[in-house]
Amino acid sequence: MTTSASGSGLTTISVGEGGETREIAVLHRPATGTRAPQLVWLGGYRSDMAGTKAIEMDRLAEELGCAALRFDYSGHGQSGGEFRLGTISRWLEETLAVIDAYAAEEVVLVGSSMGGWIALRLVQELRRRAAGPRVHGMLLIAPAPDFTSDLIEPALTEAEHRSLEERGYFEEASEYSPEPNIFTRALIEDGRNNRVLQGVIDTGCPVHILQGMRDEDVPYRHALKLVEFLPADDVVLTLVRDGDHRLSRPQDIERMRNAMLALTGMELPH
Repeated sequence: MTTSASGSGLTTISVGEGGETREIAVLHRPATGTRAPQLVWLGGYRSDMAGTKAIEMDRLAEELGCAALRFDYSGHGQSGGEFRLGTISRWLEETLAVIDAYAAEEVVLVGSSMGGWIALRLVQELRRRAAGPRVHGMLLIAPAPDFTSDLIEPALTEAEHRSLEERGYFEEASEYSPEPNIFTRALIEDGRNNRVLQGVIDTGCPVHILQGMRDEDVPYRHALKLVEFLPADDVVLTLVRDGDHRLSRPQDIERMRNAMLALTGMELPH
């Protein structure tokens, strides 16, 4: 792995070797006189670090004086690499590389949608290798763990099955972009190997879940299912009756900020 700075203030981290190398764009805000946990943004599928919630996380870090870390997975935002090559394993590898490059004693992981799945796998990997920062807390916003096997595969149409077999992917219209969502056979197969809703998930830290009850992408019952696999943790589940998948309205952002404050154990300066 190598790093380099760009003129735009971004840092580029090179992950992988040979033909697997991709340049990952990172934005890091150093701490200013506090030992509070570093806030780490883990974005969703086809999302990026310039989204509303990611920017709000960074803004809170600035107010608190704590460090903040944002980045784009390969094939997303300002990072290199092809989106169609993306898998949970590949994006998890990049997440670990970024975490290692910006070492912190403690982190609070803020995972949105697919980022919630990445966050849960990250905790498992950090524990497995017994190295890296201690996870002080987790905020999961509309988390989508195991979404390929639990949400996509059961709903595949005959035409989508055929497309996966013949072309290696299928497309579906996106509510958030004029470009369709693309789900590859590699993503789905790799997703089976990264499932977390298979047994007790012991994160070793407090977990706060924010979930909209009008979420048409990740039904709120999926969040209820996740809670069942977190029996050892201090878990708070906030269900937002009129909230959608984005949870980006002012009132949703306020909930997000309050949850991050509680997880860091800090208070805003007066």
